[in-house]
Amino acid sequence: MDSVLALGAAIAVQSVHIIGAGLAGLSAAVELTQAGIPVTLSDQAARAGGRCRSYHDPQLGMVIDNGNHLVFSGNRAVNAYLATIGAGDRLTGPDHAEFAFHDLRDGTRWTMRASDGRIPWWVFQKARRTPGTSVADHLPLARLMTAGATATVGEVVPTSGTFWDRLAEPVLLAVLNTDAAKGSAKLAGQVVRESLAKGGLASRPMIATPTLDAAFVDPALAWLGARNVVPQFGRRLRSIGIDGDQVTTLDFGGGAESVEGAAVILAVPAWVAAELVPGLAAPDQHSAILNAHFAYPAPVGSARMTGLIGSLSQWVFAFEDRISVTVSAADAVIDDDREDVARRIWAEVCQTLAITAPLPAWQIVKEKRATFAATFQLRSILRQVPARFN
Repeated sequence: MDSVLALGAAIAVQSVHIIGAGLAGLSAAVELTQAGIPVTLSDQAARAGGRCRSYHDPQLGMVIDNGNHLVFSGNRAVNAYLATIGAGDRLTGPDHAEFAFHDLRDGTRWTMRASDGRIPWWVFQKARRTPGTSVADHLPLARLMTAGATATVGEVVPTSGTFWDRLAEPVLLAVLNTDAAKGSAKLAGQVVRESLAKGGLASRPMIATPTLDAAFVDPALAWLGARNVVPQFGRRLRSIGIDGDQVTTLDFGGGAESVEGAAVILAVPAWVAAELVPGLAAPDQHSAILNAHFAYPAPVGSARMTGLIGSLSQWVFAFEDRISVTVSAADAVIDDDREDVARRIWAEVCQTLAITAPLPAWQIVKEKRATFAATFQLRSILRQVPARFN
């Protein structure tokens, strides 16, 4: 997801220019509009959504999401955003926190079931835990919530054994989109604090229904449009005029336009922000995500989401009209032949969902710079931003 960088003084702001209409830009526009601040929203693309988008894929003959975006039910920011734009019912998932897993190394299957309340009674029930784990194995997760800013996950929790292989690593890899052991313990702890630490009801895996656009993008555009905020698409910001710590002009290719009395929000990828603002401290390390989509209806009774262990595929999402697979931190395979990757993943899907069928119509979606590398260096970089801009 794109980051948000605010440029300009935080006082006497008459209006705000938001550059970028991905989720970061849309949410900023919604928040500011709700506060009564006039907003101008621009994006170089032809449509809103950024990396969180849906589109009709001619190869599959259906509408798909570029990737599978899962949200924990306890995510306050997402819940508030959806509630504001009238899309609070667009995330669906189980009534309780249930996570199905399949270890392809030995064929073991299980479902981790967290209890609803804050007290984690479930870890004391063998049938609810990951096979081969103990109560004591789960305790180090709590240390993530008090980890120092420079600590890695591997310095806070053990990174070997059944608990790590079958639960901690696959979940943290998906959360951080970075080698789990090298990822920021502080960032991982924030996710634990808003999910498992609040109990199973805050940890339910929620998925956009029926598509990402229908949940996050279209309702936001409709909400903003009803308040006379209409995004301007096909407008690429080419340069920013800066005087001291104040933005003075924006140039979209037709010459410098004054923004006197306005603030500017760059809701754009880090590398774009760094090009526009000389000397800006911005993340320069990113992690890839690969998603595979197959035009094959999931077998009746399939778990909506299954975590795979010992495979290229990490999470299998079962839909009525298709099956999708997500591979996080996919840098090692992002440049591999697309069909080879599709065949390899399909073979793993067949094992997991008990399918006997040749490779159906498929699509591989690659995002080489999908997210920041979620390391402690990222936190250090982001802390430098307010030193120059408020």
